[in-house]
Amino acid sequence: MSLVMRTIENREDVNILVNAFYAKIRKDNLLGPIFNDHIAEEKWPEHLDKLTDFWESNLFGLTKFKGNPTQKHVNVDRNLNHSISPSHFEQWLILWHETIDEMYSSDLAIKAKNTAANIASAQFMMIQRNRSKGI
Repeated sequence: MSLVMRTIENREDVNILVNAFYAKIRKDNLLGPIFNDHIAEEKWPEHLDKLTDFWESNLFGLTKFKGNPTQKHVNVDRNLNHSISPSHFEQWLILWHETIDEMYSSDLAIKAKNTAANIASAQFMMIQRNRSKGI
């Protein structure tokens, strides 16, 4: 039996993707403790909604997302004694790609993968830059 892959068409599709992805993140041995320690249980619904805004903005060219992901990543790195490494971002990307591949097949699915790779690289570079500033 072959599964028919869906396409990412709207906010609902993005929300389904984000929720499935972060369910994996929260259970992951490397990333789960970081996310679960920095986001209180009662804040997860709000966080997932904000991440849906983020990805909806990136995939559909909207200006819905408001926030500063770089500062959040810098703060988490500082809280973890500057121990965020490329392996954390690599695992994040592996899980993101895996989740997309399980659920969606379309140009926007490819865009979501490419955008995530660019974001991961940029976020780690900003963490490194802030470490060198002593922040």
